[in-house]
Amino acid sequence: MSPVLRVLIVDDEPLARLRLRGLVETIAEPRCEVAAEAATASQAAAWLREHGCDVVLLDVQMPGADGLQFAEGLVQRQAVQPGLPAPLFIFVTAHAAHALRAFELDALDYLTKPVRRERLQAALARAAQRLVERAAAQTAPPAAVPAAPQPADFITLTDRGRLLRVPLAEVLYFKAELKYLTLRTASETHVMDGALSDLEQRLGGRFLRVHRNALVARWAVRELERHAPTGFGELDGGDAGEAADSWAVRIVHVDEWLSVSRRQVAAVREALAGQAR
Repeated sequence: MSPVLRVLIVDDEPLARLRLRGLVETIAEPRCEVAAEAATASQAAAWLREHGCDVVLLDVQMPGADGLQFAEGLVQRQAVQPGLPAPLFIFVTAHAAHALRAFELDALDYLTKPVRRERLQAALARAAQRLVERAAAQTAPPAAVPAAPQPADFITLTDRGRLLRVPLAEVLYFKAELKYLTLRTASETHVMDGALSDLEQRLGGRFLRVHRNALVARWAVRELERHAPTGFGELDGGDAGEAADSWAVRIVHVDEWLSVSRRQVAAVREALAGQAR
């Protein structure tokens, strides 16, 4: 029999807490119990200093510190004291605008009010599965413990009103286009906000800056060619001097070419040589 999930409800509205408690108590699987309720982030933090729970159902807008600040504080505490068991967060709020930030904090789910029982049950089922995986990783031999997922394993973006999490392993390249970025996978193209410099810093050595307007996954580079066709020049916006001695890389799966600046040619050669070893 699976263990009972201990749930902490954090919401400044008594009726909202009452409704969440009622929903949690009607869910048969996974089995859950409401361990406590709190009306503010400070109350929740004080309770967690003395008790433990598996899941926090967390509102965003509350008096004092909001739910996002509360979650961020616990994430930072976990980074400093990794031995402390961290509860999983499921945000429950009337405001959809904070979903992106919530997922950046590794929220398990983001539910908008009024919450349907089926959606809450699905989120709690994922929480139960995550806790099973966490326990298995802690008891497995050191060689069998999988690497902990990092925040950068996903790129979170909005696309036509949808919130998407694109696995970083599927991203072929990022390309700057005027005031936005294009994210390219083998099957889709997405538009997102941000700056290439920020992505380059976040993604470490997994991506290679080939031009001031392009960041390419190292594994996706298949060929480096000199004297690229004229069409390549349209991609980089480079000056005439650079276009006269142009280079380009071919991207796997989509068979597209991206311009390479002269200063990055050596780095691209090194990346290709590393893949060949």
